[in-house]
Amino acid sequence: MGRLLASTLLFCSLLLLFDASFSHPLCIDSTAPLSLNTTLKFCSYNASSCCNSTEDLQLQKQFEAMNISDSRCASVMKSILCARCDPFSAELFTIGSTPRPVPILCNSTISANSSQSSQAANNFCSNVWDTCQNVSFMKSPFAPSLKGQAGLPVNSNFSKLTDFWQSKTDFCNAFGGASSTASVCFDGQPVMLNNTDIPSPPLGLCLEKIGNGSYLSMAAHPDGSNRAFFASQQGKIWLATIPDQGSGGSLGLDDSNPFVDLTDEVYFDTQFGMMGIAFHPNFAHNGRFFASFNCDKAKWSGCTGRCSCNSDVNCDPSKLGTDNGAQPCQYQSVVAEYTANGTASQPSLATSAKPTEVRRIFTMGLPYTSHHGGQILFGPADGYLYFMMGDGGGTGDPYNFSQNKKSLLGKIMRLDVDNEPSAAEIAKLNLWGNYSIPKDNPYEEGTGLQPEIWAYGLRNPWRCSFDSERPSYFMCADVGQDRYEEVDIITKDGNYGWRVYEGPLLYTPPDSPGGNTTPSSISPIFPVMGYTHSDVNQKEGSASITGGYFYRSMTDPCMYGRYLYADLYATALWAGIENPVDSGNFSSSKIPFSCAADSPLQCSSLPGSSLPALGYIYSFGEDNRKDIYLLASSGVYRVIRPSRCNYTCSKENVTSLASPSPSSPKSHASQLTDPCNNVVLLFSSLLLLLLGFV
Repeated sequence: MGRLLASTLLFCSLLLLFDASFSHPLCIDSTAPLSLNTTLKFCSYNASSCCNSTEDLQLQKQFEAMNISDSRCASVMKSILCARCDPFSAELFTIGSTPRPVPILCNSTISANSSQSSQAANNFCSNVWDTCQNVSFMKSPFAPSLKGQAGLPVNSNFSKLTDFWQSKTDFCNAFGGASSTASVCFDGQPVMLNNTDIPSPPLGLCLEKIGNGSYLSMAAHPDGSNRAFFASQQGKIWLATIPDQGSGGSLGLDDSNPFVDLTDEVYFDTQFGMMGIAFHPNFAHNGRFFASFNCDKAKWSGCTGRCSCNSDVNCDPSKLGTDNGAQPCQYQSVVAEYTANGTASQPSLATSAKPTEVRRIFTMGLPYTSHHGGQILFGPADGYLYFMMGDGGGTGDPYNFSQNKKSLLGKIMRLDVDNEPSAAEIAKLNLWGNYSIPKDNPYEEGTGLQPEIWAYGLRNPWRCSFDSERPSYFMCADVGQDRYEEVDIITKDGNYGWRVYEGPLLYTPPDSPGGNTTPSSISPIFPVMGYTHSDVNQKEGSASITGGYFYRSMTDPCMYGRYLYADLYATALWAGIENPVDSGNFSSSKIPFSCAADSPLQCSSLPGSSLPALGYIYSFGEDNRKDIYLLASSGVYRVIRPSRCNYTCSKENVTSLASPSPSSPKSHASQLTDPCNNVVLLFSSLLLLLLGFV
């Protein structure tokens, strides 16, 4: 029995040592593939590629310089060089964090469960050896390093594979690899993933009402407990205790006793208020948290920042005129830091915080009175603060701010709030506040472009989230003008098309004082999901998207892995499924939803409809158990077991509904990123195994 237990633990430990890899389209430089209008001339990629025409020409010149006389070997080598243009090149050319000179060559039959096409089952690495082993060519990329692994290309005279490698086995040990369920390999053709049938959508989403308050933002407590923070648009943040699923309890929240009250700083109106909150990943120890809000410089002396309409972006605020009675840049977007330190013996026990700013992170004046986003999030993989900013308002982004990389409007910013810059650095980079620029942001100093930018071409990003199982999936919903609402996968330096495109549709702005961007001059990344306004209401202007989360709770196992999003007007909710998994290809379906009859707080229904009267769906939320919440104008709703609303889910009866304790050890995903824990676990398992045989 001891041997069996030890062997099982050892096997599980070995599994944990393998880092997860995600097969979705991504280029070597971490940018999204380009959308091509025509096929590349040298490399046979069309529709989507990691190469533009200039890079295609460079690869052609590199191939010609190799001077390969054998036509069969030349064809093989051309395909290997062109793999840099593959939409999956980031994975093909990287093992761990180590770049490779050539892609991972398929060298064994792929897993039966692999998402890669069965065409990759051929032993391409052996084919390369058999075809080219005795062919001489220049500048071989197959030179070994001192340790016998794949090395960097060397400048040499003509050489053969046999000059570097003693056998096919040695060659394929260095350059080969098998595709698995979490990776891809190169077989001489563009990577293709299996096309499988799209799973049937769930029969319905069941909700229970657990709170009566109206909140704009929710953040799970970073200590992993069953607590979460809820923020109102007016400027208050509450700390609440979340009841267990099925307990019949409601949200434990004292409305008269907020965690912090920032209403003196926040300007609140229909389009303004506290737009986002973010708690530092190490909040339980350092007490740091951040609020994103709007202020009115006519009412508060602390509302001071540069105007986003300025000479750098060819905008003169004196020519804008008033908008809803407000002067240009009278209202500003602010991100400020606060602390819970000193309010309890340790921050994780704090039930209140100080309303005084510790540090002003960011302030920027807004040209108009709408489209200013405002959500803030910490990236789970990099720890940087992401700040979502709309195009600033005005019909059709008249000054084309979203496409202008000298402007921060219509952008997703990525800021380092852990390393404070000096006054000289702030002045040198012309920063908008007190933060540093991450070294791998797309635009470096001296380019004249805003170094804060991570992605651009957005109209008004309204609710973004990182997938808790796959942090590389950064999803944002972007509110459309009057035709299309979209969901995008956000990648480094991605251009999401606005105002050239509204979703996948070409857009013609009614006014263009700031100039135009032509469709042929950009490579937009089109949405992976979305809907037209006519999908929810025939009345023009009656739709506005609210982004959600990938559902990762087992409370509703039929919803697991689907991305949930909704329309603000609460009459439609969608669940998107990616197929194949990690391919970037999504389909979505409207999902019926209702409120359980045994809901802790009574739900009302829309007149003449079975739909619950949610009012407006402002945001979604996710707690530490990965349960999903709808923050609506009529209250807080939680996704629960489908059977409580009489929806059938065949997986519900065979899946454990118990969620892991919030204080339990790290999840599988977090253990994959903690090598120290893995080594300790492996060592312990080996010791148990040895003891089992003694």
